[in-house]
Amino acid sequence: MNGTHMACFGAKIITRAKRVVVCCLSFVSPLHYAGMSEICKEPTTSFRNITRHAWNVFSGFCMGCADIVPGVSGGTMALLLGIYDEFIQTIRCLPRIALLQDVFHARWLSAWRRSNMGFLIAVGAGIATAVLTLSSYIERALIEHPAYVWSVFFGLVLASVAVVARRVERWRVVHGALLCAGAAAAYWIVGLVPVQTPDTWWFLVLSGAIAICAMILPGISGSFLLVLLGKYEYILRAVNQRDIGTVVLVGIGAVIGILAFSQVLGWLLRRYHNLTMAALTGLMLGSLRRIWPWQETLTNTAAPPRNVLPVFMVDGIMQWETLAILGCMAAGMLTVLVLEKIADAREERSCIPCA
Repeated sequence: MNGTHMACFGAKIITRAKRVVVCCLSFVSPLHYAGMSEICKEPTTSFRNITRHAWNVFSGFCMGCADIVPGVSGGTMALLLGIYDEFIQTIRCLPRIALLQDVFHARWLSAWRRSNMGFLIAVGAGIATAVLTLSSYIERALIEHPAYVWSVFFGLVLASVAVVARRVERWRVVHGALLCAGAAAAYWIVGLVPVQTPDTWWFLVLSGAIAICAMILPGISGSFLLVLLGKYEYILRAVNQRDIGTVVLVGIGAVIGILAFSQVLGWLLRRYHNLTMAALTGLMLGSLRRIWPWQETLTNTAAPPRNVLPVFMVDGIMQWETLAILGCMAAGMLTVLVLEKIADAREERSCIPCA
């Protein structure tokens, strides 16, 4: 073997070694794909991987906090924090044949990369942490201090409407029409009256499927739909009391629902992104009816509370509680602005496109 052949052979070995190292570095982070190519791209630094996963865990935690409160959607937080498109497209890719073949043939590394599992685990861990650790506290806060809780989330959603609306590249008449339609639909849904339903296994599965579809829709609260279905308190009690059977049944429905609905929503986002964003903005706008902080509970009726105007003065005495509620609302809006700045400052992440 002459010197030229030795040099070529050495170059091939070095190239292959570089690819192996790149693949190893990319194992715990979402891989950059060109179509559905299996070729590894440039490695990212450990710091970028850590910050990406930390942000995804934080985003999942915010989604979980929002999903606990009836009237607030985890999808709203995902849109605000900049992970919504990747979240939907990643879930949409899970039932693909290529991924199932990787799992069937025990090609675990390929399945991990193709499914964007690092992203899903990070977001899922954040959601689970919020639900398991904060559900009892938020439940108590909604009973003891409902106006303060609603005011924070009202500020969050109100500011998020402006943030998400800017993601429509160019507003036209059709976008405005979809915004109005989405707002009207959400306004009507959040005004519905809860119904009595059975506690059978099949209805728990159905409730999980319906709720998860709403949870990934900004503006439509999965928790609130559970209230309408008469299952919110039942499921929340099951989570707090660690009722594994009920949680598993609801979880099965959630898996079925999210895998099915993400196909439709992912397709809409890819083909009609601006139109879809306009409709989602309308859903968020209409949902503000449900989370207005000042509500008057109607007696002897199952109807939802009636929204009233805040009172600043009573017999010449300043109502400091009203100012405190407004302060909580302003804090929620400020939180959105801060999170938006942080999200904009992050480097653009790549998602895994599905064929």
